[in-house]
Amino acid sequence: MATLLQLSRLIDRFSEFIGRWVAWLVLAAVLISAINAAVRKGFNTSSNAYLEIQWYLFAAVFLLAAGYTMLRQGHVKIDVISGRFSKRTQIWIDIIGLAGFVLPLVYVVIHLSMPLVIRSYVMNEYSSNAGGLIRWPVFALLPAGFLLLGIQAVSELIKRVAFLKGLVPDPTEKPEGKTDEEQLAAFLLLKSEAAAREQAALAKKP
Repeated sequence: MATLLQLSRLIDRFSEFIGRWVAWLVLAAVLISAINAAVRKGFNTSSNAYLEIQWYLFAAVFLLAAGYTMLRQGHVKIDVISGRFSKRTQIWIDIIGLAGFVLPLVYVVIHLSMPLVIRSYVMNEYSSNAGGLIRWPVFALLPAGFLLLGIQAVSELIKRVAFLKGLVPDPTEKPEGKTDEEQLAAFLLLKSEAAAREQAALAKKP
């Protein structure tokens, strides 16, 4: 069990890393949307590529952050019934859900979507819209996102079994401290300040 818990901690760190870096795609989508709107209003010109890249970024955030969302206990749960049970019963419900529904769903989605990704890549498929983008990268987000979700589901399954054995605290408790939104804002602020310091240092060099 110690080895499995070590694997779980490794997966959690990986999901945390992915989630924090995917957050930058939100900022990229906002900037692209703002620039596209300004250019369209100011110069009466635009491109379908700008619209499609926003859709691609939204898909990337939604799918690639699925594992991080599970790690942070952010997925919607129906607690009307399970909330009436003891904590151990709730954990057993989670175990059955993860092993009997989430992991099989991950397998089915990856199994069905990979041929679509491969075909799109081989055909070098592009959007049917004028000036549209290549398609296979956004198709690849589906199996990639579900793979990350499946990996995190394995970690959650390990933690719940360990809880039943009395080896770890309640894994369903949300982390204390700042909310996800506050952590995202703090993360982006730190990165912006670091970039500003680097630019200032470069500007001082002869």
